[in-house]
Amino acid sequence: MSSELSVAIEQLPTQLSYDEAVEAAYREDLDWIEEKLRARLSVLIECDKQLSNYIYKALRKRFRASGGPSLRLLSGHPRAVAPDDPNPMQANATLTQRLLDELREAIYGARTDGVFAITHLDILTTTTRSSLGVEAREAAAIMYENPDLVFLGFTDPNFEIPEVIEKVFTVKYSIVGIGRDKLPQLILQREARKFGVHSFNPYDLYKYLSGLNAVRARQVLNQLESRVDFDPNMPGSVDLIYQDIRKLTLVGDLEVPHVSLDNDIGGYDKVKKKIRKEILDLLLAKEGMDSADDIRSIEEIVPKGMIFHGPPGTGKTFFAKAIATALNATVSIVSGPELKSKWVGESEENLRKVFALARKSAPSIIIFDELDSFASARGTYTGSGVEHSMVNQLLTEMDGFRKEELVFVVGTTNFVESLDQALMRPGRFELAIEIPYPNKKDRKKIFDIYAKKFNLQIADDVMDHMVKQTQGFVDAVKGVRYSGDHLYAIMRGLKREQLRRGAKSMEVTQKDVDSVMGSRKKTRVFLEESERRTVAVHEAGHAILAYCLPHCPTVERITIASEEEAYLGYVMHATARNQHVRTRSELLDSICVALGGREAEWLILGDVSSGCWNDLQQATSIASMMVEQFGMSTEMGLRAYRLDQQQHSQINIGRDIADETAARLDVEINRIIMDEQRRCIETLQKYRAEFDTLVELLIEKKTIGLDEMKEIFGGKSFKVHPEGNTLRPREDEDDEDDDD
Repeated sequence: MSSELSVAIEQLPTQLSYDEAVEAAYREDLDWIEEKLRARLSVLIECDKQLSNYIYKALRKRFRASGGPSLRLLSGHPRAVAPDDPNPMQANATLTQRLLDELREAIYGARTDGVFAITHLDILTTTTRSSLGVEAREAAAIMYENPDLVFLGFTDPNFEIPEVIEKVFTVKYSIVGIGRDKLPQLILQREARKFGVHSFNPYDLYKYLSGLNAVRARQVLNQLESRVDFDPNMPGSVDLIYQDIRKLTLVGDLEVPHVSLDNDIGGYDKVKKKIRKEILDLLLAKEGMDSADDIRSIEEIVPKGMIFHGPPGTGKTFFAKAIATALNATVSIVSGPELKSKWVGESEENLRKVFALARKSAPSIIIFDELDSFASARGTYTGSGVEHSMVNQLLTEMDGFRKEELVFVVGTTNFVESLDQALMRPGRFELAIEIPYPNKKDRKKIFDIYAKKFNLQIADDVMDHMVKQTQGFVDAVKGVRYSGDHLYAIMRGLKREQLRRGAKSMEVTQKDVDSVMGSRKKTRVFLEESERRTVAVHEAGHAILAYCLPHCPTVERITIASEEEAYLGYVMHATARNQHVRTRSELLDSICVALGGREAEWLILGDVSSGCWNDLQQATSIASMMVEQFGMSTEMGLRAYRLDQQQHSQINIGRDIADETAARLDVEINRIIMDEQRRCIETLQKYRAEFDTLVELLIEKKTIGLDEMKEIFGGKSFKVHPEGNTLRPREDEDDEDDDD
């Protein structure tokens, strides 16, 4: 052990009472409180209920030793009743009633030079959700009666103090956990010998005790009495001690999860790499350091707040549990909507309790599921208005962490763009990791994990079939693709089939897979022959334009497999070359492709179907943005005529547009759509032979891919950047070769 981090065991105390432990752990805190009380300022101390009496006794001892102001405790303890006592019912009164009696005596008494300590202030002033309780109202009235009195109040973080009571106190001070530098003063020599022969390293033990108060920490350390001393030949005994301490520091029903980042989560190599690089590797490096300065530098840069964002069901919470497992940390999963309350102050109190519980159980991870439910960008709230206060409380709690505390906060959301930007600033949720839908390689690895877990025998050709069948959409209209949850459901369905057959293991066939996937569809759509041809014509129109137009992503997959899926058909495009910036040419091509289905129906069938409504909405939306927001119209000039919704909400003003201008905007939007309609028709007529071939092939095979499209066009490519549109389709994206 390095002498810089380690402490010689012979320098540690041999005996330590709880009172001595409190003085050692909170000497600087007590100095500060004592200074304020001597200056005749009332102080409210927020600390564990277990600690309040010890803090009071430590301050009383100091004042007695230095001749300071007298400390009178208002405890509410029953008093002996004399025969001639005018109030014989006092002995049978409740705690709050006795506290109120003592408070009245103090307020209306003759002496005002002392300090009145109320260790049960939080119990006396407990509120209801609609108003102050009777005792709280009476206490508030009494405490404001004599402004010359000095109070020392104590409140537990789990209790809410009414604002009117809190304002009686000039200053508020929080005592949470213990500092790492204080730990050597709290462990006895005989306890430290369980971790080493001659020296003790407090850094390894501290992460399990950081959130405990000094009294609770001493109670945990007392449990080491029965352990044998450290033997260099049996280094594993220390790990067993840490495991026992971990169990003793679990608060409530919190547990340490058991989710392996490698063995329980399939695929997502890029996500795992980022988690290791930004968090786990840094903390692992810290464990091996022998310099206090180096350790502090690591603690300074490790992000304590993370955002996992992506579609539902992709494993955002699962990744957070894997981090907790790697850190031997507890997990507290908090639902955003469940935190909110209609009662004033209760939502913020719920947040305080979550953080207090996590700090006591450190190392720990707090997972805020659906963070956007209360942490949306300011000005966009549609709820009760409590969300703004909750965001402020969340930031306050995160800013209150010690750097050495291993308490992490993870927020999961499907809409990262909607989060309040104050949360995304450095030092808060500074690490954002996207958990997307699983790609081809990810899906195979996920299936492999569940196949082993459920003892299912899946041949390579069947596995390839499963991977291919899950490359499309679960809901094409909503754009929902297969997530980890969907893959898990498929494997559970196969396991149920095995149990129905009464077999210990099952050789899965393609028929089994198709049966399970088919049974999960909301509805099973069967088309008449005429309907199937209409769908084939419609999707072929989209596909021909997507393949031929130079500035849009090419076709990856076309399907009209309505017998297998709960929608009529779709065209899946390859990954666009430009992910974040779209040019005017690309937008025009998108409009043209959107109109392809409708114009193909009119060209071939002489009529149009209701399936065109979503395409028309998409084309109109793009054209409107080009004219009204992007300044892409030579007729309307370089200006934005409408602000987006977020800008509207932030500046709280509208854009008044004259009727004449609005009419010109409509004309220009119509012109763009009509121009693209003409280009759409010309393209379909130009490649009519290829179009007819594609329609018949779709009716025959139901689903075709890019290779078959290339065959139809004799291998000809139309793209301006073929390497960006045809060689890197989303399904074949390789995470290992694609950096951030």
